[in-house]
Amino acid sequence: MLAPLLLFAASANAPYQCAGKPKPERRLEVEPAEALYDLAQKFKAEGNTGAQGETLRYIVDKFPGSRFAVAATQELGELPAK
Repeated sequence: MLAPLLLFAASANAPYQCAGKPKPERRLEVEPAEALYDLAQKFKAEGNTGAQGETLRYIVDKFPGSRFAVAATQELGELPAK
């Protein structure tokens, strides 16, 4: 009789977790393609188009299903030809 009571007491203090996805502003992790895209934007701001292009091509090659691959492909088309 004591065991069910202890089990109930232990579960009553357990933290509740939401099964849904966290809001984007509350995420704790950044997906790799997003981090690389941010890096490419940093290179762009610095005027380093070579590093920007390499980073964007890496995103397209390694993360083709990512939403950042679409943006990377578009930006690659806007870069000056080597």
